[in-house]
Amino acid sequence: MDLNKLVQESDAQWRIDPFGKMRVPAIIYGTSDLMRDMDDKVYQQITNVATLPGIEKAAYAMPDAHWGYGFPIGGVAAFDPQHGGVVSAGGVGFDISCGVRTLTTGLTADDIQPVAKELAETLFRTVPAGLGSRGHIHLNHAEMDAMLIGGALWAVERGYGTRQDLERTEEFGSMKGAKPVAVSDRAKNRQQDEMGTLGSGNHYLEVQRVTEIYNGSIAAAFGIQTNDVVLSIHCGSRGLGHQIGTEFLKKMILSPESQHIELPDRELACAPIESLIGEIYLGAMRAGINCALANRQIITHLARQAFAEVLPKAELRLLYDVSHNTCKVEEHRVNGGGMKRLFVHRKGATRAFGPGHPDLPSAFQLTGQPVLIGGTMGTASYILSGTSESEARSFSSSCHGAGRQMSRHQAKKQWHGRAVVDQLRRQGILVLSPSMRGVAEEAPAAYKDVCVVVDAAHRAGLSCKVAKLEPMVCVKG
Repeated sequence: MDLNKLVQESDAQWRIDPFGKMRVPAIIYGTSDLMRDMDDKVYQQITNVATLPGIEKAAYAMPDAHWGYGFPIGGVAAFDPQHGGVVSAGGVGFDISCGVRTLTTGLTADDIQPVAKELAETLFRTVPAGLGSRGHIHLNHAEMDAMLIGGALWAVERGYGTRQDLERTEEFGSMKGAKPVAVSDRAKNRQQDEMGTLGSGNHYLEVQRVTEIYNGSIAAAFGIQTNDVVLSIHCGSRGLGHQIGTEFLKKMILSPESQHIELPDRELACAPIESLIGEIYLGAMRAGINCALANRQIITHLARQAFAEVLPKAELRLLYDVSHNTCKVEEHRVNGGGMKRLFVHRKGATRAFGPGHPDLPSAFQLTGQPVLIGGTMGTASYILSGTSESEARSFSSSCHGAGRQMSRHQAKKQWHGRAVVDQLRRQGILVLSPSMRGVAEEAPAAYKDVCVVVDAAHRAGLSCKVAKLEPMVCVKG
């Protein structure tokens, strides 16, 4: 990216002043090195987002931003329905509510090392992974609708986990306003056998060791210390979410209610929030969020069973579950004024509420929300916490991962999956996957340096570094 086109506001914050049809500035977070290496399309896409009706304050791109569909991945934007604000399927993304949940285990790395291979194989056998993977749960029409309304609560009520899990999940496990009737039969049919499965792409289940603590008091409140072992699960709404995204992008393009909205890019197809198509999409999207929450809850139950088989003394307790790829109604203060009810799109970005936020459970009132940053199979992951500053800087948002620096097609040309697995094994990381092609696509070097991305988020005040996690075992989709 050409830095001459931006104004540097701090060592990790850059501004693009409005030009053309931009209604607000665009803000990109990142160090000088990250910015120089960032795809030029991020500049184009985030300035395009800034032209949408009803956008408030600024369009934001996180330090892990890269080119996406319509919005950049790592894009954040909030819209006011009282001023013609819109909702965009491309601003949410295809894998609705893809997210990460991290569980403490009560174990140390010394407990894992002797049984790492057995644990890896048991997790791989217990949690279905890969493209089109199917689980042992089949949902009929009634149960499908109940799941889309209840989310993780639905799963817990059927024996997959505990009520304590819900207290440590965004929306307390159940997104309100979900409308199963807005979800097509095709989307439901794609999902009826996929609950409790990882899927493919960058999704994974990973056993990780805490290697560094940056903030001792917050780490203690989160229940983690050096050499502890945690389990992280990264997956989303599977086929159902993708189908919702695909269908509503087309509907938004063709909707008469959207025809008067002038778009710089058809991929930014959107609809007024207070329109029929906007309301229908929001109902379907919220159902997609509940699907993802239920999916991760079931996988948690399966992972607990696998650990119990190999390490009976393990106690897997949920630290937190965060979602990416959402549009949520939140109250935010804009430019020093009063609180506004806004529809906040986070595409490849993590909510990062600071200390004292009323929507956080009591366990995190003093620390801020846990912000879980996923790694790339052979690289570190991070636990951060939300800050008070992020409210004003990004509508309480932070990065969600490393961010790709190479397409999947390019990665497949450069690496072979078996070679990646062998290299990681030599580094002490066991990787099991049903697809060596998928492993090649997700080779660690296809991503930005997650440590640099996390440092940028910390320096920008978007979130506070708490702990660094290194992979030991990875079940890859």
